[in-house]
Amino acid sequence: MLVLLPPSEGKTPPRARGPLLDLDALSAPGLARVRERVLDALIEVSASPEAMRVLGVGASLSAEVARNVHLRTAATAPARQVYTGVLYAAAGLDRLTPAGRARAAQSVRIVSGLWGLVAPDDRIPAYRLSMGTDLPGIGPLAGAWRDAMDAELDARAEGELVVDCRSATYLAAWHPPRSADWVAVRVLREIDGTRAVVSHHAKHTRGVLTRHLLTRRGRAPHDAQSLARVAGELVGSALLAVELGPARRGARTLELVVA
Repeated sequence: MLVLLPPSEGKTPPRARGPLLDLDALSAPGLARVRERVLDALIEVSASPEAMRVLGVGASLSAEVARNVHLRTAATAPARQVYTGVLYAAAGLDRLTPAGRARAAQSVRIVSGLWGLVAPDDRIPAYRLSMGTDLPGIGPLAGAWRDAMDAELDARAEGELVVDCRSATYLAAWHPPRSADWVAVRVLREIDGTRAVVSHHAKHTRGVLTRHLLTRRGRAPHDAQSLARVAGELVGSALLAVELGPARRGARTLELVVA
């Protein structure tokens, strides 16, 4: 099982005395060359007058953009502590038992515009960069990462269940191979019998599902049908219903319905 998460927009800066960034220590070493290029380009643009426009952020985030300039000498912490927000609060990657943490280390990967891919225990600094950015000297990030992500993940995903909790922006960086049992997680809210796609609840519910996959007893799901059965264990508490749709564009859809 491979669980793919998007990064959070909000990030908790590590303590100032934490270890400095070491790109060679990150998992997925095949991404190192692209990481170096994207990091250098981000540092350069973050120091320029065009930084806010290029990174697509408002004045309220100027301090986060300024922090990008010092990423190479910034303190780091495990990604499970740096990424915060609704999804990560519900997933609780930093509140797992040793067994749950080991399962997360093997199964969970976070897709990032800056790092490409990180495991929960990879040490990273807080940063500001979206996969939707067209970065000077690099181009659109999703396209810049695609070949390296294919080389890193295709073999890992072959014949595996891929539980995809990414948004469309991060989905563009990598599509699982046809041999994978690829399931995209979609969250719907039901009001008076009518269902509609939601945003805030979607992040929370994907986090709840992720935590359930990491903490429940028994074997991990191995295909779309067993994933739907495992998600069904949440019906009556976190969910109203679970439905598994047919394959479309290579992925089946697991619909999680909330009140």
